Amino acid sequence: MTVAAAGSEAFADFSPAPLDKTERRKWGLRRRILLIFTLGALMLSMFLAFVTYGFARSSVVQQRDNDARATARNHASIVVEALRSNPTTAQQAMTRLVEDFGVERPLVWYNDVWTPGRTGYDQNQLPQDLVDRIIDEGVAARMIVTVEDEPNIVVGYPLPTTQGAYFEFFSLDEVDNTLQSVRLSLVLGALITTALGVLVGSFAARRAVRPLGVAAHAAKAIAGGRLDTRLELTEDPDLSVLANSFNEMAAALQRRIERDARFASDVSHELRSPLMTLSASVEVMDKRRDEMPERAQAALGLLKSDVIRFQGLVEDLLEISRIDAGAERLHIEELIAAEFVRQAVAVCSMPQTPIAVSPRAEMVLINGDRRRLARVIANLIDNARLHGGGSPEISITEIDPAERPVSAIQIAIEDHGPGVPESERGLIFERFARGGVAGRRASSDGAGLGLALVDEHVRLHDGRVWVEDRLDGEPGARFMIELAAEELEQ
Repeated sequence: MTVAAAGSEAFADFSPAPLDKTERRKWGLRRRILLIFTLGALMLSMFLAFVTYGFARSSVVQQRDNDARATARNHASIVVEALRSNPTTAQQAMTRLVEDFGVERPLVWYNDVWTPGRTGYDQNQLPQDLVDRIIDEGVAARMIVTVEDEPNIVVGYPLPTTQGAYFEFFSLDEVDNTLQSVRLSLVLGALITTALGVLVGSFAARRAVRPLGVAAHAAKAIAGGRLDTRLELTEDPDLSVLANSFNEMAAALQRRIERDARFASDVSHELRSPLMTLSASVEVMDKRRDEMPERAQAALGLLKSDVIRFQGLVEDLLEISRIDAGAERLHIEELIAAEFVRQAVAVCSMPQTPIAVSPRAEMVLINGDRRRLARVIANLIDNARLHGGGSPEISITEIDPAERPVSAIQIAIEDHGPGVPESERGLIFERFARGGVAGRRASSDGAGLGLALVDEHVRLHDGRVWVEDRLDGEPGARFMIELAAEELEQ
């Protein structure tokens, strides 16, 4: 699922708000899918390893036990034959077992005498239960014992037609070695299976999250102004629901925004004609102010200030509606930043505003629309005049004095007002937002569009604007404009 191309105009990048530390620690969907596959592969491999090891151990031990029983039974028959030829002692039978048949660990009980075939493997190593079962009960049996830290199977057979019994020790070292090899193989197999699970989980996570990433990029494009961005339809029955829902939402949003933009534009245009008539009438009355009584003059003053404020509001609405409609075009030209700011301040409402420029910033060029950037400076100065104590200060610096060449400049407008609370710094650039003055109507209060226009114009220049506290610690706000720049060739 991919994003359909949407327009060729450049829009400012949309940067989501930074996440707090708690949100950063949360695992994303991709990591959770990878974790599920990894744990699943690990648990499956461990389960198979335990089951396989259990079967292997049972099979190997059973095979060894069967071999031990068969061997001990054969050797017991040899002892019986030897005792028939020489019934006085079991020594001859033991010698024949060791020398002729190579039996390593035999033990014979005959006429209450124990005859071992190897030192250390005598009656002292036999469990009493095993001895009683074979000698007293006359039943063949076997047990596992440990002799000198070595596990052994002891198999015992009663000797028929004689007062005797035959025992033989069989080492389990070979079984342990075999099982150790099996354990090592199973551990390696579990590690390989887990590694494959990680690879498969990583692939599955990328495949599963990719549609969400495409949708996120599409949402980012819409937030940046590309309202005609859509997701391409897919034949996948699950993803098609996401694509259709997203496209329907985007289409509805586009229609709503375009309708609102047309409404604002139409209203602004319809208001211009009666507003011009009203303004002309006020001017006519203002020229005959001296002929009016004092109360009429005061009312005329209020009417004139409100008409001027209304004119500014209508012009701002018209400009914002043109920006929303994409009808605004930038007239880009090269501007010497410091000289341009001085000219913009000279024609604003406070032409005596002091300007401090760093030596290097004096020779910095910016590419921009003169009228729009001048409007940005004027609006920020008006904001400082109305809400910041009426004594703004401007400074222009390069973004990083250590960098060569200069890549950007910052224009700071500082005031001595109450400042902007942190909770309102993300809101004051929204339309019709006036921060702490909202809800208190006064002739000096703006309509809440000045800073919104500042943000729109700066974004059209691929720059950014924000507000912070003054650097000197005094009360007041510091509005920052950052624009791409380059040094003027000498």
